[in-house]
Amino acid sequence: MSRIRFLIVAGLALLSIPASSQGGRSLPGSDLLVYFGTYTGEKSKGVYVSRLDMASGALTAPELAGETPSPSYLAVHPTRNFLYAANEVGTFAGKDSGSVSAFAIDRATGRLAALNQESSVGRGPVYLVVDKTGRNVVVSNYGGGVAVLPIGHDGRLTPASAFIQHTGSSANPQRQQGPRAHSINLDPGNRFAYAADLGLDKVLIYRFDADKGALIANDPPFAAVQPGAGPRHFAFHPTGRFAYVINEIDMTLSVFSSDPERGGLTAVQTLATLPVGQAVERGFSTADVQVHPSGKFLYGSNRGHDSIVVFAIDRKTGRLTQVQHESTQGSTPRGFGIDPSGAYLLVANQRSDSVVVFRIDQQTGRLSPTGHKIEVGSPVCVKFVERADR
Repeated sequence: MSRIRFLIVAGLALLSIPASSQGGRSLPGSDLLVYFGTYTGEKSKGVYVSRLDMASGALTAPELAGETPSPSYLAVHPTRNFLYAANEVGTFAGKDSGSVSAFAIDRATGRLAALNQESSVGRGPVYLVVDKTGRNVVVSNYGGGVAVLPIGHDGRLTPASAFIQHTGSSANPQRQQGPRAHSINLDPGNRFAYAADLGLDKVLIYRFDADKGALIANDPPFAAVQPGAGPRHFAFHPTGRFAYVINEIDMTLSVFSSDPERGGLTAVQTLATLPVGQAVERGFSTADVQVHPSGKFLYGSNRGHDSIVVFAIDRKTGRLTQVQHESTQGSTPRGFGIDPSGAYLLVANQRSDSVVVFRIDQQTGRLSPTGHKIEVGSPVCVKFVERADR
């Protein structure tokens, strides 16, 4: 496919999404629904919802939106009418598998209506995305495989149309004795899927067919990181020219340039997520990585060090320059979310049961505390949805 056609496809995909999701500013005084994925237990029963005041950064008290076991990662449909949750469990319907739950979103109240559940085919699903046509959920299982679950017109999931089990190991015998598919992402053109496998030290690359719900090994089939790095999460730059992989074990970020025609990734840079001179201590690891909607900044979460690292992005090369480390004001920042306008970053501190709101400086990318914080049991994921009554 020519570069012109690639840009047209990416543009059409963006047109199907509400304007604020493309980095446009929300209206002054407006608010957003914010959904929190959690690990369930004594303090949590499923997916929670709050409202973010875009003028002040304040969050309302969270409410249980939908009850479901350990919805550790969430994905929102392009129409904003459905939400999907990866249920990070080891058994489903009597089989060695996790599950994915489908919900209809009431965009006036934020409540979720359960639609159905389907097997993720592999054990322990930890990440999922909805493809840009809105016809498939693509899910990665920490047990080692990736799957595609087609979506019906009513938002319900149907059984997997594709599943690929990863195989192999890497340098760390304690952490990398087998495959660990930790995330799955799609390129801006909706043509390639990228699975960051912590156990293999590879980002496996697949051709993606949205019509058939199919994953096919690509050529090139993968991009490698340093042995023992442990790739965890993956993020594209809004232009699609660059991609970023945060490595859990050695706490580094790998920068790649992207080939939109062949799906290949070429290594550009690797740098630490910790401050200069700070060693990786016992109990330290990274978690999430996200690019600011403007494409000017990149953010990553450091567990143990309990910080968000901020980088400036060179728009020509994609290379990173470290800007800041900001305390998350809690313990174990698993995931975080940047609102669609790019004004706020919300951190989910898993072990301290808190979500903390930071304001983003639009010129420098630096974070500053707003003073707003809410209690949510074991929060690990943050997703935004525009309310329907605007």
